[in-house]
Amino acid sequence: MKKILVTGGTGFIGSHTVVELQQVGFEVIVVDNLSNSSIDVLDNITRITGIRPTFEEFDLSDRKKTAEFFSRNKNIDGIIHFAAFKAVGESMEKPVEYYQNNVVSLLNILENMKENGIRDLVFSSSCTVYGQPDELPVTEKAPIKQAWSPYGNTKQMCEEILRFSTVSLPIRSIALRYFNPIGAHESALIGELPLGVPNNLVPFITQTAIGLRKTLNVFGNDYDTPDGTAIRDYIHVVDIAKAHVIAIQRMIGEKGKSKLEIFNLGTGNGTSVLEVIHSFERVSGEKLNYSIVPRRPGDVEKVWADTRFANEELGWKAELSLDEMMASAWKWEKALAPRK
Repeated sequence: MKKILVTGGTGFIGSHTVVELQQVGFEVIVVDNLSNSSIDVLDNITRITGIRPTFEEFDLSDRKKTAEFFSRNKNIDGIIHFAAFKAVGESMEKPVEYYQNNVVSLLNILENMKENGIRDLVFSSSCTVYGQPDELPVTEKAPIKQAWSPYGNTKQMCEEILRFSTVSLPIRSIALRYFNPIGAHESALIGELPLGVPNNLVPFITQTAIGLRKTLNVFGNDYDTPDGTAIRDYIHVVDIAKAHVIAIQRMIGEKGKSKLEIFNLGTGNGTSVLEVIHSFERVSGEKLNYSIVPRRPGDVEKVWADTRFANEELGWKAELSLDEMMASAWKWEKALAPRK
C-alpha cells in the first residue's frame, strides 16, 4: 500500500482528497497546523471512509519540525501539498505572512524530499497565476502575468521554485491550477468551514441564508460582463479531489511526460457572481439578502479554464453541475447548524 503525505489535509480541498485517496486504497498521513481548520475533520473523514488517517499537528514553515517529521516517516511514496494561506483579499492585508507561510513551507518540503529520496509531489496551484488573461478560456500555455495579489504571487513563486527544482533535483511534480472550488461531500460530513468571517463567496452565501450573516456583499457590478459582476469558473471540490488522486497515480505509474506537468482544473464554464446566487436560490428555495458594494482589491474581472489538456492528457473531467455544487454546499451548511 502506497503512503501519501497530504499537507493541509484537514482543510477544505485537503480533507476531500484524503477521502478519495483512502477510498482507492492509499495509506494517508496528514500534516496540518489547524490554522484554518478543525481537528474534528479527522473524525468525519473516518466516518466516511472507515479509516482514520495518521495525523500530526505542526507548521510546515518551521524548518526544524518539518525535518523531524520526515526523519520519523521514511516510507512516504508521494506528497500532495495543500498547506497554504489562500484568501486573495486577506493576502492584500497580510502580504508578509502569506510569503512566509506559502513559500517557506514548500522550500522545507522540497529540502526534505531531497534528503529522504521522495520523488513525487502534487502541488496545489491556482488560476490566480494567470492574473487577468488576454484570452479566454485560459490554457496552460497562457503567459504568467503580474500577480494581482500576494496570494497569487506566492503560487507563481512556488511554481518557479518547482520548475528549477525539478531540473536539478531527482524530483517530479504536477502543479494543478484550479479555478474556484466550491460545494461539499455528499455525506455533508466535510465541507468548507472557514474560521471567522468567510473570504470566499459560497460560504458567505450559505451563512447568510441560514442567518449567521445579515447581508451578502457582492463586490462590484460595473465589470465588463453580461450582468456587471465578476465571472469565475466554479468547480465541485469532489471533482478537484479526484484530480489529485489521478495526478499522484500518474506519477507513481510512471505516466508523466515531463518532470513538471501543469494542468488546469475547471469546468470550462464562466459563471458570474449573480448567476451563482440565483443557482443557490433555485436549489435551496431561500431568498438571499445581498447588496452591491465597491470592487475588492486584488479581484480580476473574469477568468475561466480551457480544460481540454487536463481532459485528454490527465484523463480527468469535472462531472458535477453548478446546481449540484450549490445544493451540496447548502446541505453542508444545514448539517453544521446544530453545531454552531
